[in-house]
Amino acid sequence: MSIDESRNGKPSGIQLVQVEGFLEVARRGSVSRAAEALFITQPTLTARLQGLERELGAALFLRTSHGMRLTDAGRAWIPFAERALRALVDGRDALEQVMTASAGHLMIAAAPAVSTYVLPELLERFVQAHPRVEVSVRTGHSEDVVELVLRDEVQLGLGRAIRHPDLELRPFHTEDLVLVCAPEHPFTQLSSVTMAQVAAEKLIMFDRTSSYYEITQGAFLSAGVRLHGLMELDSIEAAKKMVERDLGVALLPGTAVAREIAGKTLRAVKMKDAPPMQNVIVAYRRRDAGKPEGIVAAFLELLEAR
Repeated sequence: MSIDESRNGKPSGIQLVQVEGFLEVARRGSVSRAAEALFITQPTLTARLQGLERELGAALFLRTSHGMRLTDAGRAWIPFAERALRALVDGRDALEQVMTASAGHLMIAAAPAVSTYVLPELLERFVQAHPRVEVSVRTGHSEDVVELVLRDEVQLGLGRAIRHPDLELRPFHTEDLVLVCAPEHPFTQLSSVTMAQVAAEKLIMFDRTSSYYEITQGAFLSAGVRLHGLMELDSIEAAKKMVERDLGVALLPGTAVAREIAGKTLRAVKMKDAPPMQNVIVAYRRRDAGKPEGIVAAFLELLEAR
């Protein structure tokens, strides 16, 4: 492995084993004792020293009857040789930490609903298990997340299932859409409602580009029910606030409304004739990224264990 650059800017032929041999001889003052400590033969070590001196263009040792003595050039080069070996040790430690998921940097991209309602609980568990790993999260629509993964700007993406020949998809979460209304809405007096009854209400929808919008529209179209009134908003949080004020009803992801339902600021209503309205959330990863290792493998294992 080359560790330096020559004066003309081209990589030199200096090898780490040469540097290691140089430092061992400098410490012990003897080629034979250094070779024994390195578990190599004396001729091998001598050849490494000679090769190092040729690369540096300077004699590093004076060969005397009392052993090996450093030249002025050799003495001047010691701190740089030590720095090179320290960098190697630090690099190996960093690599081991990444491979064992004890440290490193995990870069994720996630669709808005995933990053807001699904990812926090996942990251809480991941950080508890891997406290020294840094995590960066970028958000965007699922199509944007796919592009970030394909451009290698993130290691993993989380969003709805979008097929691409260069991506592998790992489903890890199925999100049910839940019909919610305000606590004082007439629907709360009924054990269940029909799709026709829902369609007669003002239905609050969010983010026309999201998969949830498509799922909702598709369910009513397949049932042959025409929606009479819509209010379109750009976020789930805004939609929840409108429903809480009794401005309409909404079909929203279950994880997004769990807290409001538990706190009774929203009421869940059963739909008796509705088809399953579910969104499958997947993890995207480049097919050419190889076998998952280290922190990426640890995060994928967490997803699979949900």
